[in-house]
Formats: sequence, structure tokens, C-alpha cells
Amino acid sequence: MSDKTKYVAVGDIHGCARTLEALLKHLEIYSDRIFVFVGDYIDRGPDSKSVVDQLISYSEKYNCVMLQGNHEFMMLDALFNNNYAGWEINGGQATINSYRDEKGEAYIPEDHMDFFKNTKPFYDTTDYFFVHAGLNPDMTISESIADPEQIEHFIWERSHLHALHNKWEKTVVFGHTPRPEPITGSNMIGIDTGCVYSRRRGMGNLTAVLLPEVTFIQQESLDT
Repeated sequence: MSDKTKYVAVGDIHGCARTLEALLKHLEIYSDRIFVFVGDYIDRGPDSKSVVDQLISYSEKYNCVMLQGNHEFMMLDALFNNNYAGWEINGGQATINSYRDEKGEAYIPEDHMDFFKNTKPFYDTTDYFFVHAGLNPDMTISESIADPEQIEHFIWERSHLHALHNKWEKTVVFGHTPRPEPITGSNMIGIDTGCVYSRRRGMGNLTAVLLPEVTFIQQESLDT
């Protein structure tokens, strides 16, 4: 049975702090909704630290859910397992630079570390399943979340984008795969429109979607 909860889901930010700030101002009129951020807050863009500052502040004022993206996963893997190579080649160096102080030393504040560690692998609701990348189209959502191996793929999955059908019980809302326009397909809504890729043709927007209306709100990139 459907409920009447309303949501705002926000796509991949990737260190684009000025763009995020502008989009959040547009979204303040929806303060009674649950805000779901689908991950990839950091890397590649110019100011990941400021992005996290904004998200922490926003979550203190509004009802927010912060999902973990593959870039947050790579960051934590680097910091706790010393696997820096994989993170740095995927834009991690830009994040490290954003945390440098006036002496050039990088330091991540404790509240930021708590933010990263507390990001969630998914957010399941009556009508929507929010996840960073996607999930196996050949399994139901219930089957996927009962399988720890499948959950590990929630930050990487793309097979659903090429599937003719899926077994999902509800609409899956995701980011991860940048496209010039939001993805609207069978039981799926994709909201990564390549905010950090403003030099790529057709991209360079940070996208939010209002649910259940499926109304998209976009902010053109203000970050270089």
C-alpha cells in the first residue's frame, strides 16, 4: 500500500560546492520532505570539504538521508586500509587538496569522518528504493537486500541500465552513471547528470527529483 511521504532526491555532487549551495536554496521550499542524497559527494570537483560542510549543516535543519557512493567507499578504504592508489586515480587527490590547511597539510575533521562513516548503503521506503548505483535487475529488491554480496554491489551496479526488464517491486532511484538527461525507465529514475563534467557535451547539471511527482529540478554547474 502506498504512503503519502514526499521526498527530494539529489544526485552526485562530486565536490561542486557552489552548485550544491545554489540548488539547496531552490529546494528550501520543500522543507517538509525527506531529502535523500544518493552519494558521491566528494572527488573530482574543486571543494569536497565545503560540500560536506553544507550537507552536515543541512542535515541539522532538515530530515536528510545520506547514502554512500563508491567514492565515499574508496575514501574510507584508503584511510582505513591504506588503499590510496584506487582512490587517487578516481579523483581523490582533489578531495585531499580541499582538506589542506594553510601549511599544506591535509586533515579531515572528526565530524566529517563521522559523516562519511555513517553514510548508508540504501534507503528502503514503501514506494521507493534509494541507492547509489543500482541493483541486480534479475532479483527482487527484497532478495537483493537479504544478500550481503549484492549489497556490496549497490555502489557499483550498472547492469540494470541495459536490462529489458527487472523484477523490482518498486521504483529504484539512483545516481552513479552520468547522463545528459535524467533516466526514466521501468521502475527506475537516474539522477546523475554529470554536475562535475561541465565540459562534456550535454552534461554539467546537478539534478534533484521531487517524488512522487517525478519533477526534476536542475542547477547548472557553477564550479569549474
